[in-house]
Amino acid sequence: MQVCKKCVLDERFPGIRFNEEGICNFCCSARSADNQQSAKQKYEARFRQLVQEHKGKGSYDCLVAYSGGKDSTYTLHLLRERYDLRLLAYSFDNWFQSERARRNIRAVLSCMSVDHVTVTPSFESIKRIIVASISPDLHPAKALVRASSICTSCISLVRFAGFRMAIDQEIPFLIFGMSPGQAPLATAVVKTNPRMIRTMQDALLRPLSERLGDMVKPYFLEPRHFDKAHAFPYSINPLAFADYDEAVIFETMHKYGWQKPDDTDANSTNCLLNAFANQVHVEKFGVNPYASEIAELVRIGCMAREEGLSRLAEPFPAAQIADVKAKLGIE
Repeated sequence: MQVCKKCVLDERFPGIRFNEEGICNFCCSARSADNQQSAKQKYEARFRQLVQEHKGKGSYDCLVAYSGGKDSTYTLHLLRERYDLRLLAYSFDNWFQSERARRNIRAVLSCMSVDHVTVTPSFESIKRIIVASISPDLHPAKALVRASSICTSCISLVRFAGFRMAIDQEIPFLIFGMSPGQAPLATAVVKTNPRMIRTMQDALLRPLSERLGDMVKPYFLEPRHFDKAHAFPYSINPLAFADYDEAVIFETMHKYGWQKPDDTDANSTNCLLNAFANQVHVEKFGVNPYASEIAELVRIGCMAREEGLSRLAEPFPAAQIADVKAKLGIE
């Protein structure tokens, strides 16, 4: 099987092509290191400018999606220590949160001056959404290049729960702790508006509603939200423009009492559902859903190619997958 000589993508990845040197088209079209660094500095400068304009004008400066994983925890750290912002963190409990992640959330929040809320849908609702998401045609093919169908559904609930809270409380920044491999640099600082978010929501809400009816509506924006154009927040992915080094991240997190989970798969530090979602994706598409993220991390120098290949080769934990299937009541 042909694998790109620069990143980790192989011939099964959608839309991939190789040149005579065995380098994929995604690597060939990537920014140079100098251009990447220059662009990151511009986005970071833009965020600092916005912080000066909006800081201290409301009860909170930022609403932060907080899973308890390493990336979202490090994002909290950056927002507090580098920008000195008043934060409201929210966690979305999908009923498959790692026990270690739960303890990490408590440990970290006990060390930071950060308010926190948890959104917990009913288990029956989450179960039906996950089972419906096993279908390979629930989401657009483009969305499934970067994440499994199950994760796409779950992340959508997290995202729109955040928009509901940010708009209702008129919080100017909605922050996501996505790695530079998950969130392209172009998504680092985005001013949202009703038309943009309605289009995004319709693409996700419509297929879920067709399968599950009105039970999914509480997790998305209502018509009243779209009437408050002035309250739509900036969507910020700080790790897209911050220096991203996993060794530094782990070292920093340990200072807050954060410990790396031993009950999750190789590509998650908070979710027990992840391995099952990955297995379903591989069975249906033949590609690990983390291939795109890891390839980008390798491409921009945040991960060694050998480490990326090793993570993609890591077997999915069978016992963990069996537990998830039993909880969901599927064969």
